[in-house]
Amino acid sequence: MLLRCFVPCCPIFEIPNFPLMASHFSISYDPSSSTSLLSLHTQQTIFRSSDKVNEFERTQLKIPALFRGKAANLQTMASGNTPGLTQEANNSTYEATIDGENNTDVFDDMKQRFLAFKKLKYMDNLEHFKKLADAQAPKFLVIACADSRVCPSAVLGFQPGEAFTVRNIANLVPSYESGPTETKAALQFSVNTLEVENILVIGHSRCGGIQALMSMEGEGDSRSFIHEWVIVGKKAKESTKAVASNLHFDHQCQHCEKTSINHSLERLLGYPWIEERVRKGSLSLHGGYYDFVNCTFEKWTVDYGSKKEGSGIAVKNQSVW
Repeated sequence: MLLRCFVPCCPIFEIPNFPLMASHFSISYDPSSSTSLLSLHTQQTIFRSSDKVNEFERTQLKIPALFRGKAANLQTMASGNTPGLTQEANNSTYEATIDGENNTDVFDDMKQRFLAFKKLKYMDNLEHFKKLADAQAPKFLVIACADSRVCPSAVLGFQPGEAFTVRNIANLVPSYESGPTETKAALQFSVNTLEVENILVIGHSRCGGIQALMSMEGEGDSRSFIHEWVIVGKKAKESTKAVASNLHFDHQCQHCEKTSINHSLERLLGYPWIEERVRKGSLSLHGGYYDFVNCTFEKWTVDYGSKKEGSGIAVKNQSVW
């Protein structure tokens, strides 16, 4: 005998020699349910009335696209046919549908994370967030890389209101004399208006921006936004080449990642209103290096009182976490 399966989202397929009596089964969708439920039932008749067929067709329109795609695959497997060109065309349509749904899924996940934040953090600390709504008073300005693997809040646990954060390629600080940038605007606002007490520059392992800097020939390509930005770290590159040119390129980059942090800290002291606060003791400058390969964090503080003559900075309070 033939088992005939009525799937709302695909043509009828037959399974020969199925050991049931004279019955067959159908998979149908229940539009009255709050979720997409499939019900499996047997029935003795093969053909339905015209009213049932109309209801059946209306039901097809309500089946989610994802299930329709999977049911189409089920039909192909049951028939035993080789996919061929027609199947390739169907796959293209199916993949386009799934791509759209994946985008939706990404935001669904984001929505759930936001709702969890709202319930577990916002509502449990309502008074704190009400105060933040009126004003912010962060203790830190954090300058970190834009790399998706090194989010300061995730790695160091900063909570809302604790750190004013600016992120750019390779966590660079441009010189005071250069033109306006978003990093310089963040420095001015956080130091002069918010009056942060600490500036923390965080570098990290395997930094693509530093790799681009170390790979550049001369001044780089003036048509490249990346080259035009990472050239800010030119002195760190030169310093690295001077002492580590015999090392493998990866080790040179690692050396430059850390050297670049200290060069940025040194450039911060070139901002008059930053240097004044550091000298008075109301502002401290710190460096940090996050190695996500080994999950370690190095931290150090600029020792302004022991500032080196000429170029370079002295550091203190070094530690590894």
